[in-house]
Amino acid sequence: MTTSDSGKDITLRIAQNPEADELLGRSPLAALVGMLLDQQVPMEWAFTGPYTLAERMGSDDLDAGRIAAYDPDAFTELFTTKPALHRYPGSMAQRVQQLCQFLVAEYDGDASAVWRDAATGDDLLERLNALPGFGTQKARIFLALLGKQFGVRPTGWREAAGPYGEAGSHRSVADITGPESLAEVRAYKQEAKQEAKAAAKAAKTATRTTAKTTKTAKAAKKPGGSAPDK
Repeated sequence: MTTSDSGKDITLRIAQNPEADELLGRSPLAALVGMLLDQQVPMEWAFTGPYTLAERMGSDDLDAGRIAAYDPDAFTELFTTKPALHRYPGSMAQRVQQLCQFLVAEYDGDASAVWRDAATGDDLLERLNALPGFGTQKARIFLALLGKQFGVRPTGWREAAGPYGEAGSHRSVADITGPESLAEVRAYKQEAKQEAKAAAKAAKTATRTTAKTTKTAKAAKKPGGSAPDK
């Protein structure tokens, strides 16, 4: 537990593991790494990763400078040792190291400097989007997490976070405050996934129908041609 910019103590319940959540709450780098790992694995697994990594490095926290300078093969081994830190431990080890190398080069290894003096939500979004492994969606989710649970709220932060910044929403890890909200976020993600699949299927069917209609029309225009029998 640490103190947010608003002066309130931060207690997270994202990893659903007291030790892992405690690290996320006091370590800006751990929070960033957890967000980076949050893809193609359960959210709890992703955000427990920083704690497991710190343990395997023999420390109670993560250090960007140390990770940046770590032997790549040895660092990958920290991820691949069973139980693996991620579904794709090799590639994610590389991404975490690239993230830390960027933080060392651009922010002197201080992860909190990414958002500490951001003047506006758009400014913060731009900074997050520049981080290795952070696309626009991931950047917006982390921005929402900073605003909702860490008290980092530059002007326009909700707007910059897009739908993830909406008050009362249950769209992402930014909205997880315990088991119940975790279940709600998971249900939302599952529903969104099903809707995306249905939309993709409908688009594919429409494309096939258009192609068939075009083929029929071309056949009918050929000399002596006619539309095929139904």
